[in-house]
Amino acid sequence: MANTRSAAKQARSSLRKQANNKSIKSRLHTLEKKFLAAVTDKKTDDANALYRLLSSALDKAAKTQVIHRNNASRKKSRLSARLKTVASKAAAPAKKA
Repeated sequence: MANTRSAAKQARSSLRKQANNKSIKSRLHTLEKKFLAAVTDKKTDDANALYRLLSSALDKAAKTQVIHRNNASRKKSRLSARLKTVASKAAAPAKKA
């Protein structure tokens, strides 16, 4: 329990921020799971669209300091590498035996 009025106000503010940050992180995790599922299923068009959404969401989360900017950058880099593997496999012609 807070000892002063200002500490009580800070505690309420902290709870609001915590709830907001949790919803943003949850959305990031959901988008990442959808992107990885699209990559696994080799759905290039869906993966491209989801990568754009996820990249934007990561940048916004980093801008508001929900996640660290280096964390966002690292995730975007790794996800784009995953996206390139799907795009290259889709572009490669199928070999006949």
